[in-house]
Amino acid sequence: MIISTTDPITGAEVPDPEHHPFVIEGEGENAVKIYFESEETRRAYLEIEVEHPGKDFEHNLDNPAPMAGDRPPAR
Repeated sequence: MIISTTDPITGAEVPDPEHHPFVIEGEGENAVKIYFESEETRRAYLEIEVEHPGKDFEHNLDNPAPMAGDRPPAR
C-alpha cells in the first residue's frame, strides 16, 4: 500500500497522520491511503466527480483515414 500524508485538497503535509481522517483508493499493493487535515477536506475530496473513460464506449476514436505520409498496404 502506498501512503500519502499530503492532503490533496489543501496541499499541506499532515502531521501525525494516525490521528487524521483518511481514504483508501484501490486495492492490494497498488492501493493508496490518503490522509487529510480534517474531515471537511476528506468530504471535499470525496465529492469530486471522477470521469471513467474506460467505461464510456459510446464513441469510437479510431481514425481509419490514412495520415499524410502513410504508405498503402503491400499487395
